[in-house]
Amino acid sequence: MSRILIIEDELPMRTALKDILESEGYRVRAAADGENGLSQAVDEKPDLILLDVMLPKLDGFALCAELRRLEIATPVLMLTAKGQVQDRVTGLDSGADDYLVKPFSTEELLARVRALLRRVSARRRAARLLALGDIRIDFVRMTARRGRRQIHLTAKEFACLRLLAEAAGEPVTRERFLDLVWGYDAFPTTRTVDNHIASLRAKLEPDAEAPRWIQTVHGVGYRLEAEGDHS
Repeated sequence: MSRILIIEDELPMRTALKDILESEGYRVRAAADGENGLSQAVDEKPDLILLDVMLPKLDGFALCAELRRLEIATPVLMLTAKGQVQDRVTGLDSGADDYLVKPFSTEELLARVRALLRRVSARRRAARLLALGDIRIDFVRMTARRGRRQIHLTAKEFACLRLLAEAAGEPVTRERFLDLVWGYDAFPTTRTVDNHIASLRAKLEPDAEAPRWIQTVHGVGYRLEAEGDHS
């Protein structure tokens, strides 16, 4: 069941959106201002965000830009009364995935929601299986094998590797590893990430000193160069 966060300051609109989405079977949370919405988006990692532009405390453009700065890739559907071309451009440039101008029909809203959630589903399916040369990693069964030989990976190593796979070749910062794999309340250090990457390289790379798959992006973090096995 997909989780959707509505960030909308007008109570009638917020209530109507919540009722529409819940009637379609979605799990819905809501926030009435930008600061609360940003906090929920960061803490709860919803599958989709419906974001109003004109919000108190933090407007939708700034909120969306901050999500992208934090490397939170949750799709954002902007909802606004602003229909000028420049407003749409600003919204998309701030990191929104789609833009819907009020008033809109229920049918169009749900169609946009379904389209964005399909992207999320496709990205998750793509990261279920991963091929690294002769190594096959199954993130559902939590197994890694080279031929018939099993490779032991810890739960944290699987989580780090899956995060790299879901990034689809884009760099993943050390801070994002810490947030999503360890959680902010665990108080690890960026060295913890480096140690786990070193362990993954020792187990998976043909030559850990000259890694082929798990590449360092200096000053940023790591990215995965892999042959996808998405069958």
